[in-house]
Amino acid sequence: MILSTTNSIEGKRAVKYLGLVSGDAILGANIFRDFFASIRDIVGGRSAAYEKELRKAKNIALEEMQEQARNLGANAIIGIDIDYETIGTNSSMLMVSANGTAVVVE
Repeated sequence: MILSTTNSIEGKRAVKYLGLVSGDAILGANIFRDFFASIRDIVGGRSAAYEKELRKAKNIALEEMQEQARNLGANAIIGIDIDYETIGTNSSMLMVSANGTAVVVE
């Protein structure tokens, strides 16, 4: 499956547009990870725990979107947009949404 944030794929021609596909992932943040992330915010630096969770959520959302596209008969997804949000009480959950257009390219 070819994935692209652009509306076309160089060297390929979209011969069939199959519609919008999407994938979502919502992951809860762990209290210990939150605690250590807040310490890291005070002293500076990156929060590896949150970065890992964001990557995990992004991969889940992209995989879900690809599964929808495969079920439609697509071999590519173009115009992909990935959005990140925090939701829940005290922004305790991470949400990643991926959307794109499933297409057949040749």
